[in-house]
Amino acid sequence: SRGYNIDSLAVGATEDPNLSRMTFVVVGDDRVLEQVRKQLEKIVTVVRVVDVSAHEHVERDLMLLKVRTPPGARSEIRELVDIFRGRIVDVGSDEVMIEISGRENKIEAFIERMRPYGITELVRTGRIAMIRSMNSDGSDGSD
Repeated sequence: SRGYNIDSLAVGATEDPNLSRMTFVVVGDDRVLEQVRKQLEKIVTVVRVVDVSAHEHVERDLMLLKVRTPPGARSEIRELVDIFRGRIVDVGSDEVMIEISGRENKIEAFIERMRPYGITELVRTGRIAMIRSMNSDGSDGSD
């Protein structure tokens, strides 16, 4: 046993067409995180390993969710989608598909609000993250 679990894994293209970015979410103490870093650095094709949690960063998760729309519930569901700043991306006769992104706790809270209506399908990307930019005065780039 390697002594840790990968909670989330996301892979995608980057600004460099020759490189892909892999975002691993691993929960553990410093020893576990160092073990993961060393194992990743042993892989020949790994260019760089960065622990974004050691820096100010932005973290997001993307989810698509289908939920039943019982009679009279569409307006309630639409209102919740708006409150959570999601989007309805497909409408069927008895269900809607919703896209929502944000921090993991926002996604989890939205899922809990949708459960009573009947979630029929759900898929998530897993968390992705990027270190915040620093301004010339040393502050981060957030508002």
